[in-house]
Amino acid sequence: MNRQELIQQIREKQSFLCVGLDTDLKKIPQHLLAEEDPIFAFNKAIIDATAPFCVSYKPNLAFYEAFGVKGLVAFEKTIKYLKQSYPNHFIIADAKRGDIGNTSAMYARTFFEEYDVDSLTVAPYMGEDSVTPFLGYEGKWVILLALTSNKGSHDFQLTESPDGERLFEKVLKKSQQWANDEQMMYVVGATQGQMFEDIRKIVPNHFLLVPGVGAQGGSLEEVCKYGMTKDCGLLVNSSRGIIYASNDEDFAEVAGQKARELQEQMAAELEKVGLV
Repeated sequence: MNRQELIQQIREKQSFLCVGLDTDLKKIPQHLLAEEDPIFAFNKAIIDATAPFCVSYKPNLAFYEAFGVKGLVAFEKTIKYLKQSYPNHFIIADAKRGDIGNTSAMYARTFFEEYDVDSLTVAPYMGEDSVTPFLGYEGKWVILLALTSNKGSHDFQLTESPDGERLFEKVLKKSQQWANDEQMMYVVGATQGQMFEDIRKIVPNHFLLVPGVGAQGGSLEEVCKYGMTKDCGLLVNSSRGIIYASNDEDFAEVAGQKARELQEQMAAELEKVGLV
């Protein structure tokens, strides 16, 4: 999916919601454990219920790798189901890969050739040659970690150099030499609030993947106030707040309701800037 296709989906659905598929067997409704593949059964039900209200899905690899081969089979089935049943949804593999060049090339092959997802989250700490192997695939996106929503983000990401430049700002500036806004996005946590204003000074047009709305306490209104662009420029992720909103047999229905509530809030924000 290219940039214009993504923007078109945002306008048509009046939504920039990304649903995080962080599927934990200890948290899903217990009746699903009787299924042959409970992870996929849960994902399928969540996807069917939320697809009208979102433009993207983000399975987090940790929640699949934790269950070994069975988990990876469920991940692959989830990706295939999305591509076959909901081909207009943008698929993000949240794997946070990044290593020396030949290793990154294998990670890129895994996710862009074998699984054929649209995008992959990548850690930039090892520099250019750890990121560029992911950029050799036409139509695929790298989503680079920039300023995350977790408490520990302050340990390194806000560290200042002698000239006052913070580390996340250096990442934003340097990485623009590797790819443009047609192939690279950035992860910026919703809990960073007004920091979006500083980020937009450096990357005014790039899409930002924004986790942290909902369970982590990030404000959608604040994210939009400081981070939205003329093309929206945002994919706001919600995981736990949607997929675990109910632990009963109505879990999918309730997830759909929660997704719809966020979509309606997003439609109002898009209307404020004349995008819908």
